[in-house]
Amino acid sequence: MLGTALLSGCSSPRYQHKHDSAPDRDIEINQIPDAQPRKEPRSRHGNPDSYVVNGKRYRVMDDDDAEGFSQRGLASWYGKKFHGHRTSSGEPFNMYAMTAAHKTLPLPIYVRVTHLDNGRSIIVRVNDRGPFHKGRIIDLSYAAAKKLGITATGTGKVEIEVIDADDYKRSKKPRQSKTARHDLPDGGKLYLQIGAFSERNNAEKLSNSIKRRFHKLRVSTGYNRSKGVYRVRIGPLASVADADRLAEELSHYGYHDAHVIVD
Repeated sequence: MLGTALLSGCSSPRYQHKHDSAPDRDIEINQIPDAQPRKEPRSRHGNPDSYVVNGKRYRVMDDDDAEGFSQRGLASWYGKKFHGHRTSSGEPFNMYAMTAAHKTLPLPIYVRVTHLDNGRSIIVRVNDRGPFHKGRIIDLSYAAAKKLGITATGTGKVEIEVIDADDYKRSKKPRQSKTARHDLPDGGKLYLQIGAFSERNNAEKLSNSIKRRFHKLRVSTGYNRSKGVYRVRIGPLASVADADRLAEELSHYGYHDAHVIVD
């Protein structure tokens, strides 16, 4: 009940952005400043312990978990269709404001979003839940997406980093995101992750089963030291569209956990 109520309005129907669009008039992105990080009380309605969407349960982070949090993946955006609708935090969605949606960060919170291909970096205030399309890690308002340079393509490879409001206030010049310096080769590559296991043997079993069924796919098994898991993934892939199509095809064969990652 709580999860359903939380995700009513803007967040609930927004799984694939069907029939969404840009505003009727163009906007001058130079006239829209980044969100300014500041200390705010957590939303009474936007932070249940967990909630369920499409049969999957999402657990909301507490402040300790969110501190120093960073993540790489695909950003998407939402606009005219949801303008004025209620967000998960209870505020109306404004496609001209520098805001965003995230599945598990506490609301509201401020994050730096860096485009891994063009080096652009923005700051947004996260006040909503989503996106719920596999492989998307953050949903940007139209204005934020426009400043980042992803409105034309619909998605972009990004890194997000939670900003400590006190640190930001003390610093006259906010620190530059490390990804804005382009120390990621080629801006990161796209992969389709099929599974992650604590035991290498389980990862190799999955990898071999996929190789037997799909002979032409580039399947690899690698160890992620930071998370302590063996990942099975396909790629690198040429485009987000290719990754989405492959994930859909794999789901028909029972591989339902496939999702896009940036590495």
